[in-house]
Amino acid sequence: MAVIHRADLRPSKLEALAAWLPAQPWSGVVAGVALEVAGKFRFDDPDGEVGVETILVRTADGRVLHAPLTYRGAPLAGAEDLLATEMHHSVLGRRWVYDAVGDPVYADVVRRAIVTGGHEAALERADGSGVWDAEGRAVGSGSAPDSPTVTSVSVRSDGTRSLVDTGHGTLSVLRVVGAHLGTAQPSGEHLTAEWGSGERAVLVVLRQ
Repeated sequence: MAVIHRADLRPSKLEALAAWLPAQPWSGVVAGVALEVAGKFRFDDPDGEVGVETILVRTADGRVLHAPLTYRGAPLAGAEDLLATEMHHSVLGRRWVYDAVGDPVYADVVRRAIVTGGHEAALERADGSGVWDAEGRAVGSGSAPDSPTVTSVSVRSDGTRSLVDTGHGTLSVLRVVGAHLGTAQPSGEHLTAEWGSGERAVLVVLRQ
């Protein structure tokens, strides 16, 4: 489970994404144009230190952008270029928010979900009162018993994909997603997400 606090965030996640996305060449987002969160889900960091969240952002022209983020209580060494924002969390304090493709924890949990047929984490309320309603779901296509641990990553861009070399294969993170694209997805085991009113897309493909 991912433990989620009821908290105020400054900036909010959508404000942070609206400031960060226009600078990403794959996004096609123009500064000042309205965005909305179409869906989101989390994975659980086994060590309980890093928040791992996938946010699906709908643009004014109807495209859906895949923006995975990690939330850390201290800077991630060597990832300065992937810092999306710094955020104040009213419970946890200062947080460093990264484009997750450069975070080994993201690569580890997503690779494990893909190859083992894993799924998103349940969102446990930090006050013990139950769980938050899901705003999206994800499931991997594989059936392996386990996945090797990813401890470092190397990232490069390929159009609207981010290619994450993990030492145990390459994760192809699709940044613009959805069936409306009308293009074939890369072959391989993959992570599929569902959100909204039945929207569904492959988000990440593992190439061994």
